[in-house]
Amino acid sequence: MTTHAWLTLAIVVGAIALFASEKVRIDLVALIVLVLLVVFGLVSPTEALAGFSNEATITVAGMFALSLGIERSGALEPLGRLLSRIRQPWLLTLALMLAIAPMGAFVKNIALVATFLPLALRICANTNTSPARVLMPMAYAAQMGGVCTLIGTSSNLLADSLATQHGLAPFGVFEFTKMGALLAVVGIVYLMLVGRWLLPREVDAIAPVETEVGKYVTELKLTPSSPLLGQTIADAKLGDKYGVYPLELLRGDQHMWSPREQQLEAGDVLLVRGNWEKIEDLRTRAALEIDPENRYGHDQGHARMLIEAMVKPDSSIENRTLGELDFQSNHDAIALAIHRRGRILREKLKDVRLAAGDVLLLLVDDLGATALRGDDRLVVLSEREDTRRTPHRARRAVAIMAAVVIVSGLHWLPIPVAAIGGAVAMAIAGCFGRKDIYEGIDWKIIVLLAAILPLGTAIENSGLSGILVAAGMHLVGTHGPLAALLMVYLLTALLTELMGHNPSVVLMVGIAISVAHTMHADPKPFVVAVAFAAATSFATPVGYPTNTMVYYAGGYRFTDFMKVGIPLIALFCTLSMFLIPYFWPLQ
Repeated sequence: MTTHAWLTLAIVVGAIALFASEKVRIDLVALIVLVLLVVFGLVSPTEALAGFSNEATITVAGMFALSLGIERSGALEPLGRLLSRIRQPWLLTLALMLAIAPMGAFVKNIALVATFLPLALRICANTNTSPARVLMPMAYAAQMGGVCTLIGTSSNLLADSLATQHGLAPFGVFEFTKMGALLAVVGIVYLMLVGRWLLPREVDAIAPVETEVGKYVTELKLTPSSPLLGQTIADAKLGDKYGVYPLELLRGDQHMWSPREQQLEAGDVLLVRGNWEKIEDLRTRAALEIDPENRYGHDQGHARMLIEAMVKPDSSIENRTLGELDFQSNHDAIALAIHRRGRILREKLKDVRLAAGDVLLLLVDDLGATALRGDDRLVVLSEREDTRRTPHRARRAVAIMAAVVIVSGLHWLPIPVAAIGGAVAMAIAGCFGRKDIYEGIDWKIIVLLAAILPLGTAIENSGLSGILVAAGMHLVGTHGPLAALLMVYLLTALLTELMGHNPSVVLMVGIAISVAHTMHADPKPFVVAVAFAAATSFATPVGYPTNTMVYYAGGYRFTDFMKVGIPLIALFCTLSMFLIPYFWPLQ
């Protein structure tokens, strides 16, 4: 191996490790890779910046805007109201999958799951059903639908763009539909007949406000009239009497040493954990004040309501504190408490750095609630109604999305141009505010796509691709093109679970095409194998964003995804080995 090949391999391994660790943001990992490739001379500056003008990057940005228009216009709400009438858990699971899978072919998967997640949680609460029985199949259905069209998921667009750069003919918008639909039907049948028995039955999941909020951490301030004055925390026995458990005693900016033995004084703040109803009972009976509300909530000119909002995976507010976000100014909302699954928070609320899956309990008025529902960084888990949404906007949004699909499907316009034109049309039609386009696009994904694309170029330029192909051919031996296709599929699936679907496509498309040439086979089925393996990531909660969302909301364990997802991946892989050569002959 040459020096450049060794350097490229080191960067690839380092990127996989960083992606898998989740300790560094995915877009930052991609930018680190981009800088290293240029510094070590593995790609030219022109090649390094080519990803930002790549058709896949532009198309994904346009599809984000179109999905935002569908979501903001309320086009999905009639279906949500229809599903809310279902009371049987198995029927709800089936109905959600049948509804989400077809829409996933055209609407951003994260937007679909974010829209139907609160609905599923409410129905589960009303029917006394564990959300774990419903949410994972819902997330899987979104992925199954996304792979059915070229525009359904960013990894499909990326695979098509990379294949075109290697001289292959571009895929049609509906070229994946036949195989994708067959796999989706088989996947839904598996989840209903087999997967439902592998799902956990009882978990500590997030429940909506209407029933029980869950274990929250908040600050309670002692008033001069509190009966707790002069007592120690140990003497007060708050856990035994109220079911609320003190974590820290804060006096001014000081965390008191040995708080259980410290006598309580007026103005002290207790950091406590418990169910919200029990915290409210303690507050009333012990003459305490919820400290965030006491500091910020006196000016209440409107009726107030409690709203639960979950931090989305890869949200821009991750690793930021409540003090930095200033919900009071931005949404007229007061953060009363935080729930973090699997960990007890011991910092002041304003100093807690938010993580994906954190649930904020917010006190808002009607206007603040409306603003929160439109905040793409959060998923509102309580009842959601937006009076601004009208049937006219919903119809316009659906018509524009249909026009984009038809125009690009009939090749009247290139897909990037059709997507951008559709986004402009939705803005003019009032499907969302003009600024909402920029707020709704997930810029981390755009930067990830643009910055990680040159890695594929470096793999080709350095000769690493040929070395990896030779090693793969040694494993395949004389078993023929089908064995090579299986190797490409399994390797892509493994990389996807470790580092996500888009980076795995960048790594594998060039290798897959080289494998096909070595086997004297048509490269197109090998690219299809990469696209399908990357877009159907079921075995871990980190392989696909929809998995991550339901992982937090459903209270799953990491191994729950493995139990349900690995057999499903094996089933899809087996079927793909028959279907890919049938629809795209190897020779």
